[in-house]
Amino acid sequence: MKAGDGKPTITDVARLADVSMKTVSRGINKEPNVSEELRERVTRAATMLGYRPNFSARSLAGVRSFLIGYLFGDPGGDYTHRVEVSLLNRCRQAGYHLMVEQIDAAASDVAERTSALVSQLRLDGVILTAPITDDRDVLRVLDVARVPYVRIAPDIDSDSSPQVRIDDFRAARELTEHLIGLGHRRIGFIKGDPRHAAARLRFEGFRSGMQAHGLEAPDALVEQGSFSYPSGRECAQRLLQRPSRPTAIVASNDDMAAAAIAVAHALSIRVPQQLSVVGFDDAPIAEVVWPALTTVRQPIGQMAEVAADLLLARVASRNGAAWPDPMPRCELDYQLMLRQSTAPAQ
Repeated sequence: MKAGDGKPTITDVARLADVSMKTVSRGINKEPNVSEELRERVTRAATMLGYRPNFSARSLAGVRSFLIGYLFGDPGGDYTHRVEVSLLNRCRQAGYHLMVEQIDAAASDVAERTSALVSQLRLDGVILTAPITDDRDVLRVLDVARVPYVRIAPDIDSDSSPQVRIDDFRAARELTEHLIGLGHRRIGFIKGDPRHAAARLRFEGFRSGMQAHGLEAPDALVEQGSFSYPSGRECAQRLLQRPSRPTAIVASNDDMAAAAIAVAHALSIRVPQQLSVVGFDDAPIAEVVWPALTTVRQPIGQMAEVAADLLLARVASRNGAAWPDPMPRCELDYQLMLRQSTAPAQ
């Protein structure tokens, strides 16, 4: 950069912080071998000068590209958005860019597309959410390319990468037992997308809760949804127009639970007096619908942050150090949010 163009350089930051340019680089890159005192001094000097590192120059100067990939399969929904926002913030704090890519797991060329993505962008690491988190072709490409990755809520257990999750089985069982404790015996269930591990685990937790209390979960009261509002509406219409309808519905996520409440209103079924409804995730819609939704609060943002921290620590380590032994398996806490959509069975 030529002198006099008005833009601060790394030399300016080093001079103001009274450290070497190498220390400035290490401090800005948040490398572990820089003391907190020096890191704060570098950050303060860079802020005072308005210095912004050049990512292209940084990537050309070393092995790292300073790019983290977020690969997902579902095109929308609150879950995907909350993960993305949390990853963006964490990567920005660490001096990395986040590249967001949707991968169609059903495509015949998924391996080729993933391989091209990894090679063209020179990703330093990848974070995966369902259903891509369990796609064997995608995982194989990343393993062969030796790109470190962290999986959020996977189904396939593996020693090749860390994973971050909650106990979906236990949470769904606790949610079911809440309804049973209110006197409900005929409880319907709306499944989520079968490609997601969470969908299977939540249904298994529901069945376990029913069986523990000597109750059945007949096929007539189980509907297959896809985690979307429209699918929840279709499932609820079938459940609530049966001759012997359920007195409560467990939906695998809040969008489908909100749809069930809307269908109940349309059919003049009072919630919660005649029908209790519960969801999962504690998405914003849970407090927008009327009555407000009883649900499981899944710490989606925190899960993304933990995944990012694991990956960034690995990427920043010297010489591409291996994952810790044993492989990190992070299980975060959930919370049962009791609101107005549930009441004792009549």
